[in-house]
Amino acid sequence: MCQLLGMNANTPTDVMFSFTGLATRAHEHKDGFGIAFFEGKGLRLFVDHDSARESPIAELVKRYPIKSCNVIAHIRKATQGVTALQNCHPFVRELWGHYWVFAHNGDLKDFHPRLHGAFRPVGDTDSERAFCWLMQEFAKAHACMPSVEELTRTLAELVPQLAARGTFNMLLSNGAALWAHCSTSLQYLVRQHPFRPAKLQDEDLRVDFAQVTTPNDRVAVVATEPLTADEAWTPMQRSELRVFVDGRPL
Repeated sequence: MCQLLGMNANTPTDVMFSFTGLATRAHEHKDGFGIAFFEGKGLRLFVDHDSARESPIAELVKRYPIKSCNVIAHIRKATQGVTALQNCHPFVRELWGHYWVFAHNGDLKDFHPRLHGAFRPVGDTDSERAFCWLMQEFAKAHACMPSVEELTRTLAELVPQLAARGTFNMLLSNGAALWAHCSTSLQYLVRQHPFRPAKLQDEDLRVDFAQVTTPNDRVAVVATEPLTADEAWTPMQRSELRVFVDGRPL
């Protein structure tokens, strides 16, 4: 299975520490990686079909302090679709004049929904088909961008239809919020004042967040498995859908 990383914050924050921890796990998840950063209405997207442990692009992301309020990253272990750039998550689409970013960990069996012209997959993964279907159903349900609460209610109706096809751990963002659905494994934590040091679980790297934050900062981090060894991560329950805004779960 793949591994997911999401970040939602109340002030632009870099994700170098967490991404370094995620990339360390790419010895098993070596079929490509990707990471997307929202910046206002814009988006920076980095993808590579090489392993995040070997890719020069991944090395750039580890050392380049891009600051964002919403980030989604993914390291891939292919279950459907060839190892190729077009199959690397996260995937991006436009809806209602905003970018949407999606990443999936799991395997949806025999999922080939009928899709119209606005949303069609470029690659051959079940994940991209699921994203296109979600965007299509969003567009059917709402004429323009609804509130986060309305979107969450719509997503709560749609996600069980995907989860019924197999394993559906996913992250989704429009730059205003981060949605997470757990089918088998997702964990989250919220970092806020008073900030403390943290050490990566898979790498000898420690950061004292008190030295790089202000008392007003708040950051939520979502991952397939805990990335740090000395912080209290909260496991999400099976079939649980959560939305994060301004660095905290609603």
